[in-house]
Amino acid sequence: MTWIAAVAGLRERREFGVLATVATVRGHAPRDAGAKLVVGRTETWGSIGGGNVEAVVIDRAREMIAASGSEPELIDFALNDKVTGPHGVQCCGGTVSVLLEPLPTVRAVAIFGVGHVGLELARVLARQDLDLHLVDSRSEMLTEERLSVLADAVARVRAHHTPLLPEEVLEGLPPGTHVLIMTHDHAEDAALCDAALRTTHLGSIGLIGSSAKWARFRRRLASEGGHGEEVIDRIKTPIGLPDVTGKDPATIAVSVAADLLRTFEAETD
Repeated sequence: MTWIAAVAGLRERREFGVLATVATVRGHAPRDAGAKLVVGRTETWGSIGGGNVEAVVIDRAREMIAASGSEPELIDFALNDKVTGPHGVQCCGGTVSVLLEPLPTVRAVAIFGVGHVGLELARVLARQDLDLHLVDSRSEMLTEERLSVLADAVARVRAHHTPLLPEEVLEGLPPGTHVLIMTHDHAEDAALCDAALRTTHLGSIGLIGSSAKWARFRRRLASEGGHGEEVIDRIKTPIGLPDVTGKDPATIAVSVAADLLRTFEAETD
């Protein structure tokens, strides 16, 4: 497996990893500058030359993975018989520096309802490095032509057409996915709220709508859904910044995106 495929695999599985690159080489060394090694929690892919250098890098990379929030590091190695490393001696005669870059898990966001507001929100969030899931029961909302505005997205965008039960998508979302519910149908919104509260691996849950809509939903979630008050409180509504009061789709989208980015920052505090 190539190092690019290994990095992609870690992202797909939402696993932390570290990319190790031979940054500089002077004299003789097992690998040239640019050689790469990807380190996961239990596996490695590629090689930066084996021996003490590679073993030390793997040990340090796994410490970084355990710490989750580590910064990039540069490690220098002298390859001569006067230097004994924790995993033996390498006496090629040169010096090597290895750059270790953490590969954190990428956040995921799911927008249920890709109408006017949903599409504007997708356009804003698509500029972030995240996995963006767009879910709608209406196929015309997810056509290639309509989503062409996301063609230059930084995010990895995935469209889900769910004509019958959009809530079934929830179980397949990555752990920690932040969910935003804004479909065209209040009945669909209500079903999604109920299903989201029953899906334990999700991140935040947001619902667009008025206080009157939420009052009705809250009563239903308690009486028909059997959810306790603390569970229902997982749903945030209204979504967006409270001091941004504009009602056009683009303004709402920017407000909701800004509010979500604040949630992201709170996760790392």
